[in-house]
Amino acid sequence: MDILFLAHRAPYPPDRGDKIRSHHVLCHLAAQARVHLIAFADDAADQVVPHDLAAALASATIVPRRKPRALALIEALATGRPVSLAAFDAVAMRRAVCDLLDRHPIDAIYAFSGQMAQYLPSGGARVVMDFVDVDSAKFAGYAAEGPVPARWMMRREARLLGGFEREVAARADASLFVSAAEAALFREGGGTGRIVAIENGIDAAYYDPARIVPLAADGPLLLFTGQMDYRPNVEAVCWFAQDVLPLIHATHPDAIFTIVGRAPTAAVRALASDRIRVTGAVDDVRPWLAAASVCVAPLQLARGIQNKVLEAMAMARAIVASPAAAEGIDHVGTIRIGADATGFAQAVTALLDGPGDAAAQGRLARMQVMARYTWPARLAPLDALLALPNGRAEA
Repeated sequence: MDILFLAHRAPYPPDRGDKIRSHHVLCHLAAQARVHLIAFADDAADQVVPHDLAAALASATIVPRRKPRALALIEALATGRPVSLAAFDAVAMRRAVCDLLDRHPIDAIYAFSGQMAQYLPSGGARVVMDFVDVDSAKFAGYAAEGPVPARWMMRREARLLGGFEREVAARADASLFVSAAEAALFREGGGTGRIVAIENGIDAAYYDPARIVPLAADGPLLLFTGQMDYRPNVEAVCWFAQDVLPLIHATHPDAIFTIVGRAPTAAVRALASDRIRVTGAVDDVRPWLAAASVCVAPLQLARGIQNKVLEAMAMARAIVASPAAAEGIDHVGTIRIGADATGFAQAVTALLDGPGDAAAQGRLARMQVMARYTWPARLAPLDALLALPNGRAEA
């Protein structure tokens, strides 16, 4: 069986949210079928497919993505298309897809992220569209704030992208979302067709606290991890630093808020002080997780299942999250929720006051991951959707 795997970003290394999901899906499929990868590269490093992954694939074609955002915006306005699609519209990608379809008898196509749906051929192979999140809903959320021109653009993007998402879902054999909540949101917005929730998993053997030596910490360590040029992450750490951390420092003045993740924006770097550390990229996030007294996920705008939360759970850490960051995760007894600044600070403070409670919460979180969130368990439904050897073809 031959599968074409389309990805808007090279699915390696698995070190950020979208790459983690795409990488594990790709490896799952490659273990059972001949998989042909075609993906965009954000930079020169992405153009080099890791040797082990290349050996597992039937072929790999990586297309550099060089279009400036300003050009994508102009093209979108001129053609009446969403900016999200214009940004990933490339002649080289179209040629690569057409060439592969001409040379190989493709039985199924797995398109990762809505931007890649514009490259799907009409008819022929079975199509599984992995939207991951309802991206149009994210832009609708952005439209509620900011200057008027920005709000107008966000409303336009939400409307046009939402229409495109619904069109794609109506003709795909299955449309995937990262959680039942995202799938329900899509249906509520008018999405039709076969809509399936395939949750993210976690490599529980890799994120095993028994195998990791924690970093030395001078005092209680409050940890946030993530890609730090991603708007929801930037807004989350700024809100926590400005509105939540002072409340925590009232009773725990030695607590250090540490922000770990690549490409911190100027706004994030400006938070750095004697009580706030901004590390930038690190070689391995696990020693930071192992050292954390509490992992925090104060995202106000979040879609689907947060990998940063699953990683903290797997590392047996105590976690405090916003309702949005915890949505989609079976978190009863394993995550404390902070709905506002006061509630978030109180939840963190309670865990710092009771290290035994924090440790017990962490152990339950690790047990929950082992019981439910391993990648093989989460991805098993794909076998039937794609008619793979381990699954049963469904109409």
